[in-house]
Amino acid sequence: MKSITNSSYSIHFQSNAYRELNTFIATHEPSCIFILVDENTMEHCYPVLMPQIVTTSRIEIIEIDAGEEFKNIETCTGVWSALIELGCDRKSLIINLGGGVVTDLGGFIASTIKRGISFVHIPTTVLGMVDAAIGGKNGVDIGHLKNQIGVIVPPEMTLIDTTYLYTLDKRQLLNGSIEMFKHGLIADRNYWNQMIKIGDHYLSEEFENLIYQSAVIKNKVVNTDPYEQGPRKALNYGHTIGHAIESFCLSTTDQDSLLHGEAIAAGLYLESYLSHLHTGLSKNDFQEIKKWYRNLNRKLSFSDSDIKKMLGLMTHDKKNVNGEIRFVLLSSIGRFKTDQTVPELDVIHSFELLKS
Repeated sequence: MKSITNSSYSIHFQSNAYRELNTFIATHEPSCIFILVDENTMEHCYPVLMPQIVTTSRIEIIEIDAGEEFKNIETCTGVWSALIELGCDRKSLIINLGGGVVTDLGGFIASTIKRGISFVHIPTTVLGMVDAAIGGKNGVDIGHLKNQIGVIVPPEMTLIDTTYLYTLDKRQLLNGSIEMFKHGLIADRNYWNQMIKIGDHYLSEEFENLIYQSAVIKNKVVNTDPYEQGPRKALNYGHTIGHAIESFCLSTTDQDSLLHGEAIAAGLYLESYLSHLHTGLSKNDFQEIKKWYRNLNRKLSFSDSDIKKMLGLMTHDKKNVNGEIRFVLLSSIGRFKTDQTVPELDVIHSFELLKS
């Protein structure tokens, strides 16, 4: 697969990825290479990565707990302290080996330690490969509020090796594929159709090609708007409601916790309903999205008080202006409108769709 480039960095694929990494290491001669992992990627992915690295630089491993609940400042403080104790300097390199939590948090840590050192993303999940490790967004949560603290700083490179997907179970594979469906909804109807057609055949050459296409779509959007002042907001489609659902489920014992993609899938469905009401998404397009969501077989139901709490969470969404909730909505599959406002009652009513 051909490398994807932009003005700041490149995305390299499969065996070429490691050649590019070793060339970078040989050229820059980092004083120390820190590899950030969580407990899962330490066990399953670190043994795959290490034989690929050729260097005389010192290598240190820093391991964090796995899970969205650990994507916070407390974890950052622990990693910052470990880096300092292990002799991190401004010529050090951090390799973030993991899913969205590791790349988001690792990029933020690298961008802030010593006022910023080099880092490389090696995503090990579908979500990381098509979303979290592309675009330079790095950050952490505050309590259960998603990505409230962060910076936009690109890595030196992102390396995508689909070998790591064989370490994942079906739920994790589905989790990441939701962002791929989102890319089709906002940018390319044909891509959406390809995703629908492939179903859940995740470990296949066809799916690997769709991962590549998804990376192309996201990179193109980011290139047009690196700091999310305009078109890049489209990448948040489904996330206004989806993040609120995800945060709420993390904060209560009355609901099972959801993976990011599972919450975003519900957000895509409900925001498609709002698109049908307000921005011209046709009934046929909405029914197509509805059928896709129903086929995921995710059972969610929220009380009136739950919905009220989630509306409160939505007021913290980063797209908002003057406390007014702003949505990305669709005019058709493959076309979007940003900065849309809708009546609160319509948002509340949308949650009824999850019960039916």
